[in-house]
Amino acid sequence: MIRPATPDDVPVILDLIRELAEYEKAAHEVRATEESLRAALFGERPAVFAHIAEIDGEVAGFVLWFLTFSTWRGVHGVYMEDLYVRPSHRGSGLGSALMGELGRICAERGYQRMEWAVLDWNEPSIGFYENLGAERQDDWHKYRLTDEPLRRLAGRALDPA
Repeated sequence: MIRPATPDDVPVILDLIRELAEYEKAAHEVRATEESLRAALFGERPAVFAHIAEIDGEVAGFVLWFLTFSTWRGVHGVYMEDLYVRPSHRGSGLGSALMGELGRICAERGYQRMEWAVLDWNEPSIGFYENLGAERQDDWHKYRLTDEPLRRLAGRALDPA
């Protein structure tokens, strides 16, 4: 069963995020808390959304996503931040079902693009995505600012007054 996440799911979503980070060899980077997730997912103006995959009432995986916008297409799209299925449930079709739910949301709402990133060493995921028909975007490079470099950049902003 695939269903939208509820506030009661926040603790298990955080557990799944930690499991995914461990798998990606980046557990030390997880700073999310139940409070920050609850605010992002269920606050006054949610900016991120999640769906839960369950088997016999047990949470087996999740997908977490947010809206993007394509200036070239002039419509929204979806960025899939995380897709994770617990190892004991891999191969059961849950990953495809979670992706299918995002595809359904895109079609229903007129979103024309679904994007995500995958680590270059994660061959099982790369194969999974390519089997769905996803195309690798080698002509674009991802960039990221966090922590001190982001604070330095903020210091360069012009005074709005």
